[in-house]
Amino acid sequence: MDPWEAIEEEIRTCRRCPLHAFRRNAVPGEGRRDAEVMFVGEAPGRVEDETGRPFVGAAGKLLTSLIEGMGLRREDVYITNIIKCRPPGNRDPEQDEIRACIPYLKRQLALIKPRVVVALGRHAARTLFEAAGLKWRSMAKDHGKPLAAELWGVKVHLYPTYHPAAALYNPRLKESLERDFENLARFLKGKRRGTLLDYL
Repeated sequence: MDPWEAIEEEIRTCRRCPLHAFRRNAVPGEGRRDAEVMFVGEAPGRVEDETGRPFVGAAGKLLTSLIEGMGLRREDVYITNIIKCRPPGNRDPEQDEIRACIPYLKRQLALIKPRVVVALGRHAARTLFEAAGLKWRSMAKDHGKPLAAELWGVKVHLYPTYHPAAALYNPRLKESLERDFENLARFLKGKRRGTLLDYL
């Protein structure tokens, strides 16, 4: 079986944690399987649970708009979550759920080998920082700064920013999120030109 088909089938039938009992659909992720940029959110929401696709609700529409604002299409990137099943009531993921689910993300990352991993929201950022052996402070202090990191053997630039859902509820966060995506676009262009740009 194709390794991508194997991962997606395992995710859809997964029973590693209690969340499987509440889901309608697990949400493996979607996009280019050799994407330069990988977006990692927290967990699926209601619309994602209904459709089996990541970031397709209101937050997803904002994310798609931000990606297009960088001169990319949604299908040019890969989009997934730390947790592949919706927590009841959209509550925060619990640590045992993250531990149970994170092997899927590790395998996806190993197959894609992205140059940049964008962590959407504090739960995704903290999880990925810890996996890379980096100290996580807070979104307010660390957002919008690309950091060279190694995630499970893959060398990437880790780029934390606010979750689009949070930005929908707070106009000031939306401004910060938009600026972070503008900086990300400049960073990607600089990487492609082979110049050493420092946005830290």
